[in-house]
Amino acid sequence: MTSARFITRNSGVAIWRQIADQIRSDITVGKMPSGTKLPPEITLAERFSVNRHTIRSAIAALTKEGVLRAEQGRGTFVANSKKLIYRIGERTRFSEILSTQVRETKGILLGHRVEEPSEEVAGALGMTAGQVIRIDSMHTADSNPVSCATVWFEAARVPNIVEDYRASGSITAALKAAGIDDYLRKSTIIAARHADAEDLRHLRLSPGAIVLVSTAINIDMNGHPIEYAKSRFAADRMEIAIDGRSMS
Repeated sequence: MTSARFITRNSGVAIWRQIADQIRSDITVGKMPSGTKLPPEITLAERFSVNRHTIRSAIAALTKEGVLRAEQGRGTFVANSKKLIYRIGERTRFSEILSTQVRETKGILLGHRVEEPSEEVAGALGMTAGQVIRIDSMHTADSNPVSCATVWFEAARVPNIVEDYRASGSITAALKAAGIDDYLRKSTIIAARHADAEDLRHLRLSPGAIVLVSTAINIDMNGHPIEYAKSRFAADRMEIAIDGRSMS
């Protein structure tokens, strides 16, 4: 059951957001399983030492996000939505990984540009000169947004990657069109943070929502880096599982 132990005033974070984060955290760690009914607003208000309007704001945000569901005349419950499992291994392909869990996946191009690589990007791609193509995308599962990604490619190697991705909605298909028939995952680093404004908008999350961030390098069959990606997964919708046999 939720408690007020992590609620702090004058922290710069709105009280309603802290309460929403506390409820979200309790759900994530299993303290409030799917189907659990939330206590009445007045009970939560007393527990957190706030007014009912503050509690209502926290609940409204989590309901909009899909973490909670409101039932007319019955109350508010923890949603019964089952998390998708994104399994990272030697060959990591978004659509293939989710194909047994959902009916349809889709990649949507949000933006793109040619740019000078940062030191981080150049290092990840093994570049000493030249420009990169940056692609910003969103992935959906059964029409629900589940992840956003920013991906960089060496421009000279895949000059038509944007058009090919726009046409297919698949990085794998776009790389194949560039002559890269297969590739492997070299490394993956997972972290967690609060979603920024762009991810809140595209993933339809409420302020305070957590995203899991995967920073990955993919290589061709000769071991040369071809893709550097930073993917953000809605933590309330996706779990990441890493195959320890192939990850570094």
